[in-house]
Parts: sequence; C-alpha cells; structure tokens
Amino acid sequence: MNTKPIRRHTSVVHVGPVAIGGDNPIRVQSMTTTNTNDTEACVQQAIRIIEAGGELVRLTTQGTREAENMRNISRELKARGYQTPLVADVHFNANVADVAACHAEKVRINPGNYVDPARTFKKLEYTDEEYAQELQKIEDRLTPFIHLCKEHHTAVRIGVNHGSLSDRIRNRYGDTPEGIVESCMEFLRIFRQQDFHDVVISIKSSNTVVMVKSVRLLVEAMDREDMHYPLHLGVTEAGEGEDGRIKSALGIGALLTEGIGDTIRVSLSEEPECEIPVAKKLVSLIDECTALRNDAVISDDTLCLDLQAADLEELQLKAAMTAGALLIDRRATNLVIHSPLLSEDQARELADAILQAARIKFTKTEYISCPGCGRTLYDLQKTIARIKAATSHLVGLKIGIMGCIVNGPGEMADADYGYVGAGPGKVSLYRGQECVEKNIPEAEAVDHLLRLIEEDK
Repeated sequence: MNTKPIRRHTSVVHVGPVAIGGDNPIRVQSMTTTNTNDTEACVQQAIRIIEAGGELVRLTTQGTREAENMRNISRELKARGYQTPLVADVHFNANVADVAACHAEKVRINPGNYVDPARTFKKLEYTDEEYAQELQKIEDRLTPFIHLCKEHHTAVRIGVNHGSLSDRIRNRYGDTPEGIVESCMEFLRIFRQQDFHDVVISIKSSNTVVMVKSVRLLVEAMDREDMHYPLHLGVTEAGEGEDGRIKSALGIGALLTEGIGDTIRVSLSEEPECEIPVAKKLVSLIDECTALRNDAVISDDTLCLDLQAADLEELQLKAAMTAGALLIDRRATNLVIHSPLLSEDQARELADAILQAARIKFTKTEYISCPGCGRTLYDLQKTIARIKAATSHLVGLKIGIMGCIVNGPGEMADADYGYVGAGPGKVSLYRGQECVEKNIPEAEAVDHLLRLIEEDK
C-alpha cells in the first residue's frame, strides 16, 4: 500500500531567491526577537537562524521606523554573504505595510487588524449594507499596498490569527473556524481582483483542534473558488520545551501527513534558532509518520503506537505527529505508546501530554505562551519559568503568557488567566478576556497574578 501523502497542488510564490509551493521543498522559517531598530542585533540573530537552516527570517515592524530599518538589516546581511529573504510582520498600521513593501522581500499583514479597529469583544450588529461598506474600506486601503508590492516584486503573507479576529468577523461568523476562514477569504478575493498572486496564506491558533479544522476548511474554500495559494503552517503560542514541541508536532504534523503545507514555523518560547531543527525534523518525518498513522491500531477508542526513535525529542515529535489527525478527529480519545526509550511511567506521561495537546484530557497546567518578537515588552523566558514554578501544580488551569497585545486577549479566549505585556516594563492581567489589572510594574506582575489566582479559588 502506498502510504506516502500526496502533496496538495499549490502555485509557486517567489520570495527573493526562495520559491514556496508547487514541487519545491517545504520551507522552514523563524522570527527574530530583537528590536528591529537595532540593526546589528537583528543581523546577528538572523544569522543564527539562517545558519541553523532557516530559509526565511521574519521581523516585527510595528512602526515606520522599524519598516524603514529593514533596508539596513537586509543590506548588512547581504554584505556578509547572506541572501535569505526577510519578511516584515505588520499589525494595526496599514501605512507601515506600505513602507515595508519597499524594503522587504515579503510582508505579512493580519486581516484582523489591517483596517478594522482594535477589538473590543463587544456584541455589535452589522446590517448587510454596513458590512459591505466595511469590506469596501478594506479594498480601498489594500489596493495601494498591492500596487506597491507589484512595483517592488514583494510577496505577501495573509496571516490570520485566531487571537486577532476583528469584531466585525466575530459578530457575523462567531469565534469559529468558519469565521477564521472568511477573514482570510475576504482579503484573498481582493488580491485576485487586483491580479496579484504572490500570496502565501497562514491560519494559526494556539488551539490545535481549531488550527487544523480551520486550515482544512480554508483548503476547501479556496478549492471552491479555484484558488491554489501556498500554505504556511504553525501552532501559535505553542509554548516551550516538551509541551511546545508536542503541540506543534501534533497540529502541524496532522496537516503535513495529509499533504497540506508548503512552509512551516514551530513557534517556541525559546531562542528563535532553536525552532529550526524541530521544524526540519517534522518535515523529515512526514512519510514515516503517515505510514505509521495509516497502519495504526485503534481498539475501543484507544490508539496504540509502537515507536522507534533515535532520541527522546524525535520520539516525542513522531508520536505527536502520528497521532495528530486521529486524535483531532476524535477517531481515538485514548493513547498508548510503547518504545524502548521509555519506561511505563514515561510512556504514560508522553501519551498524556499528547492528549492534552489535542484538547482531549488535561492532566497538568496548560501554558499558552508566545515565542516573543521585537514587540515583546518584558523578559519572556524568565517570566515563563517563574510562572511555571509557581503554578505547575494547578492541574487543568490555563494560563496565557503573551509578550504584547497583538494576539494576547484573543488567543487567551479559553484561558483562565492572562499575563500580557502592556508597555515597556509594564504588564496587564486578565481573567479570561477581561482585563482586571493594568500597567503593573514587571517586577511585581507575577506576584499579582498568583494573588489573583489564589483569590479566585
């Protein structure tokens, strides 16, 4: 039996010297965490990403100064012999996207905050006429950006995040995979009307089930409208360590083994160059994990996997990637793993971690933590360590740890508490999506979070 996945046919998009889609290899990428105004720091971190195997490097451009400095970063990298394309990441300010289109090989825009106002999470009613007027505003603003991209041969990523859907989309379609897909399709239709096709699509969520179902729905929606754009895959705010790797492998792997995906990023709350070996390993495991999944034994709702691996990390990735689609589709809701690398207790712990990543069974605290970027407003890695040390005994509790406001409240939709960067050295705390304390000094914020959790017990 041929168990090799048939790669979904997509068009080819050229991002500088890198071709994405078609029969090209699946590309791996990461994002810097340095201040984009600091040219040397960005260059040094980009080089570490590139030398680890990264084929694209993304940088945040929260303002025009950062967007303009992409030119200096690109020039310095090329002077040192690196031709890897740079991607500008834009949120909230369409004018910044226009500037970035002149200096980066690719610009990521987020439909949730490109033109739509900042989210309020309030119930708003739109008539069909009002909704159409809002779409016209988007088209009017997007068209000049598209013309700039044509002029400068700049590719575009339409990057929809579950955590930053606009109030307009949420109130018309709900906080659903269908709403996530429509947010993307609204923009895609405008690009096609303007005869611009150098577009890559991403749909991300910290919830693996939402991420996988949304991407599948997107593929169906694009097929219906005869669109074949390349897809970028990722589980956003996956976390760090074992949990971050397992969650990423489960979500990304479920799609890769179905032949979906042209470029990937594993979003870890670690140094960005640490993401690349994990992403490359996932790509290398596609055929093997597809075969394992197709041959898997499921009895009485239990998936049994007998796995060999070179080391523990490979075993974790292989197990999560093999089980991913079967657990997300609830074809199994229990998991048993056998491997010579694991004791019985270790095998049970790994199975429980995978079941938690699939949102089936919670056996420990859930941390939804972003990987950080140039927008991050506090020491992310140290903060995660402090919060974990103080809360890891709270089984089933979900805590969001976000560097900034872009996706914070949205990605924490099902989190119990949120810790979000609000300004330099300042943090705001959330109970669910409600902000309950604003602008706490960073040095005091973890203690405030723990007190909030204790008071709610």
